[in-house]
Amino acid sequence: MTESKDPYSALRHPPYRFFILGRAIFLIGMQMQSAAVGWQIYERFGSKLALAYIGLVQIIPVLGLALPAGHMADRYHRKTIVLCGQALFFLCSLGLAALSLEHGDPKLIYLLLFFLAVSRIFTIPALGAMLPTIIPREVWANATTWNSTAFELTSMAGPAAAGALIAASGGATAVYITTAACALLCMLLFSFLHPVQIIAPQQSATLRDIIGGLRFMFRTKILLATITLDLFAVLLGGATTLLPVVAKDILHVGPQGFGWLRAAPSIGAVSMALLTTHLPPWKKAGHALGVAFIGFGIATVVFGFSRNFWLSMAMLALTGMFDNINVVIRQTLIQFITPDQMRGRVTSVNFIFIGCSNELGGFESGLTAQLFGTVPSIVGGGLGTIAVVILIMKLAPQLWKMGRLQDIQAAPLEPTSLESVTITPTTTPGVK
Repeated sequence: MTESKDPYSALRHPPYRFFILGRAIFLIGMQMQSAAVGWQIYERFGSKLALAYIGLVQIIPVLGLALPAGHMADRYHRKTIVLCGQALFFLCSLGLAALSLEHGDPKLIYLLLFFLAVSRIFTIPALGAMLPTIIPREVWANATTWNSTAFELTSMAGPAAAGALIAASGGATAVYITTAACALLCMLLFSFLHPVQIIAPQQSATLRDIIGGLRFMFRTKILLATITLDLFAVLLGGATTLLPVVAKDILHVGPQGFGWLRAAPSIGAVSMALLTTHLPPWKKAGHALGVAFIGFGIATVVFGFSRNFWLSMAMLALTGMFDNINVVIRQTLIQFITPDQMRGRVTSVNFIFIGCSNELGGFESGLTAQLFGTVPSIVGGGLGTIAVVILIMKLAPQLWKMGRLQDIQAAPLEPTSLESVTITPTTTPGVK
């Protein structure tokens, strides 16, 4: 296929503009909420282990519900699933606001975090699988780049806005009310989308159907290697969970400084995304991926040793730049390789890997910081990331040799997979 040289090709499609705006609002609410919860938990408990539990409580529903959520995204209307997920996000945000306003039992925050994780588990696979059904194939790669840009912009603006609101209002209540409003606006925007979806037959689900995405992932070796690399790199190299500790106890910069530290990786990621959007596609995507992960590990190590706010900001920005390369390559690879009938389930498996790496990484960082100290936790994680990248590149040489993403073809379905499908609706993709 021929890759469009127009850096705004996806944005020229009205359905995609509704999609990316709604997705951006959802993400900015999620990022604001995540930053506020981390700060509030550390303020109320004063414990690094309390920060570790944030990741632990959210990984339980990821492991238990992600595969069924992907199966639902292939069996039922994805837009409906997204709207229901956002309704749950809205209710949980109101619950967090009530707890913050009334100074309720902080342990109840963990219960609400559990249900927020459930909301994300059902929303994200359906949302990711819905994207290719509203725009032409030739702009998928460009849309993935803009998706990454929007994600990083919201990851930058969300924590910074949360820090400013906490500093201005003296608490997290205003942040949670804002995130509830984001959920409502997101629901309104997605209600205008009119996707064309291939839906699997509505017979009773079997275990083989539910784990279809997992089986597809394991027999598509290059996809498995890419996602495994991301899982272990983020698991070992993610320092985001410890930023409240770094901001308060090491750099002494308060909630506003914490907000900017949380935003720094996204500042770097947005810069990289805007750069790659206007450059030709990578001719050697495998080389770019390997270099990006090693650079991520090195920047994490330097950040761990830093005692200067601006050096810390710069290193976090570099981690964001390198991570953006990984996100664009991985997400584009998934879109090109996965048949539409499998998108929901494969996206859910991807979410398991990413969710595991983020949440388990948060637990690992908090636990090792509690046992060995904040600096050894961050530095050791960065060194571990470099070691894992080198190992996986040696075990999966086809990943290092990967060329242009646009030349990769969709992998075939298994002979017994989804023997009959229906397409609904029959109209052209667009907006109502």
